[in-house]
Amino acid sequence: MADKKTLILGATPDASRYAYLAANRLKGHGHTIVNVGQKTGEVAGVPIEKPETIHSDIDTITLYVGTRNQEPLYDYILSTHPKRIIFNPGTENRELQEMANQRGIETVYACTLVMLSIGEY
Repeated sequence: MADKKTLILGATPDASRYAYLAANRLKGHGHTIVNVGQKTGEVAGVPIEKPETIHSDIDTITLYVGTRNQEPLYDYILSTHPKRIIFNPGTENRELQEMANQRGIETVYACTLVMLSIGEY
């Protein structure tokens, strides 16, 4: 499987959160990860960054930020210009989806963990 560099938006060092599980599973499946969030620390051996540095080589952004907290991150997300954005359950956002699609970014309403488990990532 090819490495799909993935930015985990909403990364957290809290082991009970899905973003934490996704980071570890993505690494376990051989994907390079970039952790971005408000918390400090690291996940899967990768430090958590603040949403400031624009990464230009991201294949996928997987969202773990609730819909109501996404608007201040629109510019950050769209400036990264990933190939796709995965809207995990609870992050669905038609406005952001339309903005991304207008820029040629694929959007998927799915669960990163399920996608990895069935080989559809």
